[in-house]
Amino acid sequence: MVVQPGVENFVNNLSYYIGTRQIGLITNPSAVNSNLESTLNLLTQTNQVRALFGLEHGIRGNVQAGDKVESYTDGQTGLPVYSLYGTTRELTFEMLQEVDCLVFDIQDVGCRYYTYLYSLLYILKGAKPFGLPIFVLDRPNPLGGQIVGGNLLEEEYISFVGGPIPIRYGLTIGELAHYFNEVYGIGAQLTVVPMEGWQRSYLWEHTGLSWVPPSPNIPTVDTVKVYPGMCLFEGTNVSEGRGTTRPFEIIGAPWIDGEELGRKMNGKNIPGVTFRAAYFTPMFSKYAGELCQGVQVHIRDETVFEPIQTALHLLEVLRTDYPEFSFVEPPHRRYFFDLLAGTAQLRTVLQEKESVTVILEKWEKEAEEFNAVRRQYLLY
Repeated sequence: MVVQPGVENFVNNLSYYIGTRQIGLITNPSAVNSNLESTLNLLTQTNQVRALFGLEHGIRGNVQAGDKVESYTDGQTGLPVYSLYGTTRELTFEMLQEVDCLVFDIQDVGCRYYTYLYSLLYILKGAKPFGLPIFVLDRPNPLGGQIVGGNLLEEEYISFVGGPIPIRYGLTIGELAHYFNEVYGIGAQLTVVPMEGWQRSYLWEHTGLSWVPPSPNIPTVDTVKVYPGMCLFEGTNVSEGRGTTRPFEIIGAPWIDGEELGRKMNGKNIPGVTFRAAYFTPMFSKYAGELCQGVQVHIRDETVFEPIQTALHLLEVLRTDYPEFSFVEPPHRRYFFDLLAGTAQLRTVLQEKESVTVILEKWEKEAEEFNAVRRQYLLY
């Protein structure tokens, strides 16, 4: 059975959910039904959509990571598109003049770093004072709904790439919406429109659904599987593979010996993974136009593969063996690496060339604590 995302339930029962309400739609190209029909097209056909809202990467998914999203009039629908990733990330009175409910439908990747999660949090907060109902159309967590992993982000490191949840939170986007709404004491008028046929044990391959990239640098499900660990390289002077066809699956720099790094990493016998020497020249981002050496992470057994453990051991080897390795200097008081890691402890351990084993043990305990808390928010 192919899993039916929440949008199918919503469209088939539109009068039940919203009646004649006018919709403000928060979406992007990753929001499709099981037949790859977009939520944007399905809902604009009802003539009830009055405004669109663009998060990072924009309504059409064409904006690169971190680039400002503009407000404009959409050429296909003629609707106004209000940016929530530009001069403001919050809903304003002017944006909501023509709408009396909000609909959120975007595929997430099951990982703390993704800005869509915090846009959803801001939207919940923003809808509350206007008394606007918000409908979150639920979607599968592509990493499954059973595993929780990584540390709980420390309050000092809350940002738009991290809230107080583990790196892998093991919730669907709808379940996370309920968690945010209650834990933050928001009390928004939230309805999660459930999926049909999804089970917590399902990885993406079990859903029967086609993968549509939720952002330009998450092109495949293979990317999603390594992303919880490999995203940490964004905070270092090592390329995380942006500007290549395998972002986050390959890492490297001009000063790395890929063959040696591959041998050393394979010698660690990390479960479920093999490292292959890789040579690449990024088209953009770090080291654009320069030949880099590094490794590609090949998952051989995803039932035992742990992306966070894998990335931390890889960081440890790079920090120990390469004096050129460094963390991207902060423009302000906080390292971007710390914002991603949710703590300064990991950077400190790496800088002092200590073993990451202690960090991994501590993080495992924090994940277990969150796992107990999250159970009350499970819908499936």
